[in-house]
Amino acid sequence: MKKTVYLLFSLLIVLAVYVSGATAQNIQPSGKKIGLDKQGNAIYQVHANGIEIGYKLIGSGEPLVMIAGLGGTMDRWPQEVIEALSRKYQLIIPDNRGMGYSTANDVTFTCKLFADDVIGLLDTLGVKKANVLGGSMGSMITQELLLKYSQRLNKAIISATSTDGSKVDLSGKTSDGPTVLRQIEATTHWKTPLDKLPLITNQVMLVVGTSDTVVGIESSKTLASAIPGAWLVQFKKGTHSLIFEAPTEFARIVLTFLDINETVDVK
Repeated sequence: MKKTVYLLFSLLIVLAVYVSGATAQNIQPSGKKIGLDKQGNAIYQVHANGIEIGYKLIGSGEPLVMIAGLGGTMDRWPQEVIEALSRKYQLIIPDNRGMGYSTANDVTFTCKLFADDVIGLLDTLGVKKANVLGGSMGSMITQELLLKYSQRLNKAIISATSTDGSKVDLSGKTSDGPTVLRQIEATTHWKTPLDKLPLITNQVMLVVGTSDTVVGIESSKTLASAIPGAWLVQFKKGTHSLIFEAPTEFARIVLTFLDINETVDVK
């Protein structure tokens, strides 16, 4: 009898957890709908941090913010990566200020300002915590988020990053328009406060291609060695365009990292 009651109780717990997960609400869009992308996903725009921020929501599950790199927009992410990640996570994909569907004002561009934009968007959407994936300039923004808003993040993926923006090879980018020039000014002044990295408690993964001549690989190694428990994934022969060169493998390692809880509770 006791065994039957115990089994019934266990089944009720499992059912409750399942129902809770199944009925969990996805993020609901905020602001005005302003268009559709090529795949038919709705594009929205909200007022946050003094500007209009364009974004789209794709998929369902735990939120994952995807922050584009220098000169990039929300449509720059490879479709293979979007499709793979959105099967398990609800993607929040914004345009950085001044790019795509996001406006800009006269405030000087900095990585801190970009990070504030991300938090402003999350606040507007009612998201208390999210995972974040940032590539290139987006990786510097992700660093700033970890340093300033760690309590708002779960896991963070930092791809193709730098600890000193003044050493990044930006040849060929100076002719991409005034907004990109403002982004370059922001990234050029970026320097990671290395002494603060050991204080990061979030689970972090660094991803870099071994042939990345834009940012190099040493910054990723430095961050991985300084952030407690950080992962370092190096793709052999991958360049700064790694996410386009190996989108399936890139998405796979991101999912692997997000799906594993590598923090061990010692009893």
